[in-house]
Amino acid sequence: MKRISYYLIIILSIFLLIACKNKDKDKDQEDNETITEDSDDRTPSPTPTKKPEVTPTEIPEDENREGEMRSNLTGQWVPLEIGSKRPLAIQFNNFKTVKNQWGIGQADILYEAITEGGITRLLGIGENFTGDKIGSIRSSRHYFVSIADEYDAIYVHYGKTKYAKSKLSKLDMDNLDGETGIGTVVFYRDKSLKAPHNAFTSLDRIQKGIKQKKYSTEHRKDFEPHFNFYKEDTDLDSSTVVNKITIDFSNYTTPYLEYNAEDKLYYRYQFGGPHKDSVTGEQLTFKNILVQFVNEYDIDKNDYQTIDWENASGSAYYITNGKMVPVTWKKNETKKWMRFYDEAGNELTINPGKTYIAIFPDRRPKDVILE
Repeated sequence: MKRISYYLIIILSIFLLIACKNKDKDKDQEDNETITEDSDDRTPSPTPTKKPEVTPTEIPEDENREGEMRSNLTGQWVPLEIGSKRPLAIQFNNFKTVKNQWGIGQADILYEAITEGGITRLLGIGENFTGDKIGSIRSSRHYFVSIADEYDAIYVHYGKTKYAKSKLSKLDMDNLDGETGIGTVVFYRDKSLKAPHNAFTSLDRIQKGIKQKKYSTEHRKDFEPHFNFYKEDTDLDSSTVVNKITIDFSNYTTPYLEYNAEDKLYYRYQFGGPHKDSVTGEQLTFKNILVQFVNEYDIDKNDYQTIDWENASGSAYYITNGKMVPVTWKKNETKKWMRFYDEAGNELTINPGKTYIAIFPDRRPKDVILE
């Protein structure tokens, strides 16, 4: 009996030993599977589950310029303290005796429109006018008031028509007028020229006038930039080549601009020669040209002009890099905006650089000659 019990104990011990080994083997296999699953060189399953690859959007290096921003007027890089401030809108004379104005080359956007007698006036919108002599400065017309208001600009002019006076009041336009009490602070006369073509100003005088009038130099809270700009120079997809554009405002004023393919700019000419800045001696050049066709007509017997665009739309040309595309425009004066649109109805995007805008009667499109 003892012998049978002895053999039973031995047999049970053997069974227990085998069971323990099998249990250890199973545990080793579990550990190995866990290690294999986390291993970098594991064999993937037939249908692996992978996280989607995310490619971060890289911001171009030039989009991270500390202390700079893209100008609302040119789309080019400018210091924050310049680009974030309200621009100036300066009413330049364009009489033959002062055909090469002082400081006009500093305008980022230059408007031209007919006044009485077929003479045109120029409105220079700029965010960085400098110097001791800017001008000559002439009187306001109400449609120039409306243009300046689109840019939330401080308007600099010497005198005004009764229509301009009414528009200044209606739009509550911040302005520096030479025929008001601020005149002697902001303006001076160059006695080498005949009046009324000899009124000039300077940046220092303008700043004193702004301070005295207590105008804000910060943009209003609801201000929106006038233009969209490409980040880089972009050619138009167009078959209409424009190497020269002539804008026949009148027998008195017929400026033209010629394209230079080397620097891809348009050079402006008027009164029989290059249109220059008398301070620098440099010819005016523009990256963009816009011809805005408007319903313009005499407002009274004195040949004063007016434009229907308080809430209006019309056609236009956009020209850059030697090509032209037809575009449209819409303006709402009450809301202080005006926009251009491409043929698809999208807001127009233009090239970075300076822009010349001709406000031209829509009844005379043939007097805008493209060559």
